[in-house]
Amino acid sequence: MTHYLVRRLFWAALVVFVVTLVTFAIFFLLPSGDPAYRFAGRQPDPQVIVQIRHELGLDHPWYVQYGLYVKHLFVGDRYGWPGLGFSYDTRVPIREELLTRAPRTLSLAIGAAIIWLVGGVAIGVVSAIRPRSIVDRVAMGFALVGISAPVFWLGLIALYVFWQKLHLLPGTGYVTFAQSPTGWFLHLVQPWFVLALLYAAFYARMTRGIMLETMAQDYIRTARSKGLSRSRVVLGHGLRNGILPILTMFGIDLGLLLGGAIVTESVFNIQGLGYWVVTAVSTQDFPVVVAVVFVGACSIVLLNLLVDIGYVLLDPRVRYQ
Repeated sequence: MTHYLVRRLFWAALVVFVVTLVTFAIFFLLPSGDPAYRFAGRQPDPQVIVQIRHELGLDHPWYVQYGLYVKHLFVGDRYGWPGLGFSYDTRVPIREELLTRAPRTLSLAIGAAIIWLVGGVAIGVVSAIRPRSIVDRVAMGFALVGISAPVFWLGLIALYVFWQKLHLLPGTGYVTFAQSPTGWFLHLVQPWFVLALLYAAFYARMTRGIMLETMAQDYIRTARSKGLSRSRVVLGHGLRNGILPILTMFGIDLGLLLGGAIVTESVFNIQGLGYWVVTAVSTQDFPVVVAVVFVGACSIVLLNLLVDIGYVLLDPRVRYQ
C-alpha cells in the first residue's frame, strides 16, 4: 500500500507539472497582446514598456518564466505561499482572490455532489430492482429530462419560479457561511439542485445498468437462497460490488467541478473559480488562468487518488501492486 501511494503521488505530481506546463506554453506561444501595455497607459514610451516587461519578468523566454513560476509555487513570492503572482487585470494578488473565490466553488460543488450521488444512486437502485415497472419508467423519464435540459435553462426557470414568483428562496449572489449560515444555505439551494440534476440523471442511468447486471450474478442468487433479506442482498452485496465504476466517475466529476462550474456560477452570480477564469480568458489575464488550471489539476489528481484508496475499502478483493 505504501509503495502504491508513493508511486501514485509521483505520477500525480508529474500530471500536474505537464498540465501547467502545457497551459503556460499555450498562452505564451499563441499570438496575443503584450501584458506590459496594460500597465503603461495609452501611447506608452518604448523604454517604459521595456522596464515594465523587465519588472514583470516578461523579458525572459517562456520556459524560464515557467521555471520561476514553479519555484514560486514551492517557496512562495512576495504575496505569500504558494506564490501565484498577481492579476494583470485587477492588480490583486491571485492568492488572496483565490482564497476568496475557492470556498464559493467548493460549497457549490460539494453540496451538489452529495445531492446527485445520493439521489442518482437511490433512483438507479430502485429502478433496477423493479425493471419495466411504473417506478422504472418514471425514473428513466426523470433521467432523460435531466440529461436533456440545459443547466442555464434550469437555472433561469428555478429563479423565475422560486425567487420571482413564489418568493420562497433568495435570488442570485453568495453569502459566506461566517456572515450567515442560513443565508449561505438558502442562496445555494437552487444552484445545488440545478447543478445536481444533470449529474443525478447520469448516475441514475449508470447505477440502473450496473445493478441489473450485478443482480443477475450467481453470488446474488446464492445470497437469496441463504434466506438473506432483500435489502441486505441489494445493498450489502449488489450495490457494494457494483459501486466501483460509480465511485470512479464521481471522483472525476467532482474534481472537474472544483475547477469551476462555469454555467451555474454565471447564472446564479456566485463568482467562484469558473466565473473568474472565464473573465480572465476574455481579458487575457494569463496568471489567473494558469492558477485556476493548477488548482483544477490538483483537485482532479487528489480526488482520483482518494478514489483508488476507496476501492480497497469497498471491495477487499482489490489489491494494490
